[in-house]
Amino acid sequence: MTPQDITKGKSNLWIFGYGSLVWKPDFVYKSREVGFIQGYKRRFWHGDDFYRGDKEKPARVATLVKDHEACTWGVAYEVTDSQMEDSLQYLEKREVVKGGYKTEMVEFIPKEKGHGALLALVYIATPDNPMYLGLASEEVIAARIAICRGNTGHNIEYLFRLAEFMRLYCPEVEDEHLFSIEAALLNIFHNCEGIRPPDQKYFLRRAT
Repeated sequence: MTPQDITKGKSNLWIFGYGSLVWKPDFVYKSREVGFIQGYKRRFWHGDDFYRGDKEKPARVATLVKDHEACTWGVAYEVTDSQMEDSLQYLEKREVVKGGYKTEMVEFIPKEKGHGALLALVYIATPDNPMYLGLASEEVIAARIAICRGNTGHNIEYLFRLAEFMRLYCPEVEDEHLFSIEAALLNIFHNCEGIRPPDQKYFLRRAT
């Protein structure tokens, strides 16, 4: 779908984020809702050679994998009128051109009671993308995250900020994949004598 196809006949649009978009949308929006989508699980199976990694060491970043029994928590942003065109043009460069993601429409369920389900746009990287890294153990993923850095910062920061979002906004949700990678990453530094573990508080208080 092109941005024109997505916005045709619409006065507003919801955009669902489950990775860096949960803390760094970088586009103007009218409102935001924390919630989830069903039928997908978040996995650090996609590669990034620009934002959090480089050509020699692609970072590990999140994508969605279909799983009928799973759900993925994140944030949906409502954009209206001119915000729609501006946000989609920005995300086309950020997610599609540089990230290799494709667009789909999904049902988003807000966390706040009394708010009904919404149709939302989401960006998903699939296995046919040349940057797709695929299945790996949490330990292997953590090892890659530990050494990668790109134009917007450390791959470690990406992981920490996503884990912090889940703890702050979805404390009742146990994201086993995400938290297992975080634990494996901290264990890497714990087992390396002379190397201090990364300071999570530094990344989380740092201006975005």
